[in-house]
Amino acid sequence: MCGTCGCGQDHEQIDRHGHDHDHAHGHAHETEERRIAVELDLLANNRRHAEANRAWFRERGILALNFMASPGAGKTELLAATIRMLSGRFPVCVIEGDQQTGLDAARIREAGARAHQINTGKLCHLDAHMVGHAVEALQPEPGSLLLIENVGNLVCPAAFDLGEQHRVVMLSVTEGEDKPLKYPDMFATASSLVVNKCDLLPYVNFDVAHCLDHVHRVHPELMPVHRTSATTGEGLAEWCEWIAAAAESLRGPLLEEGRA
Repeated sequence: MCGTCGCGQDHEQIDRHGHDHDHAHGHAHETEERRIAVELDLLANNRRHAEANRAWFRERGILALNFMASPGAGKTELLAATIRMLSGRFPVCVIEGDQQTGLDAARIREAGARAHQINTGKLCHLDAHMVGHAVEALQPEPGSLLLIENVGNLVCPAAFDLGEQHRVVMLSVTEGEDKPLKYPDMFATASSLVVNKCDLLPYVNFDVAHCLDHVHRVHPELMPVHRTSATTGEGLAEWCEWIAAAAESLRGPLLEEGRA
């Protein structure tokens, strides 16, 4: 069960006592206190796993990127285009998070990268423990690139550190430009923003400047901002160079030691 949003929770078991006696509100208060305690324990446990993941990545010079967005924002297609553009420069592994199916992992493998699918069932996000097990299965080599596609959701993934070096939030132009104001936690925790599907700008009512103004109201220092289209290739070269630079900064010590 997700302690932050209640996904997967059996709602029929919440406050079975109802409100037909004098202590109903007291029980509700106790239930809320227990919910908060469970949430704090869950997040603390997740942080421990995230720090273990981060240390493992750092020791091996692995760049881990956590991609978060709404369903349909174009995460998988952009990742496939990224894999093709970086082919030959870095070994690439991908962790795919979805509630059901292995369709996205299959698309990633077709693009040329090894992939591990995590199906979360009723859960609406990946957590650090899931990612740790996926890394054990993939065994990414030192100096490689690990792309993590989180479950499509602009709420819960923001609360769960996976051990990544960068959090990339993607917003497609087919969504409202006010998304950063509606889902501030997601954008406030990001270290990079991708405005995707820019080839559709002539056909939709989306003002990029207004969107970025909303983003910077939530996160004034959020940089860099990438404008991309996996369909036309717009912005992909600059996007991939940003990834390559981040990866090279981690690979450097390994190359000096002859481990990459």
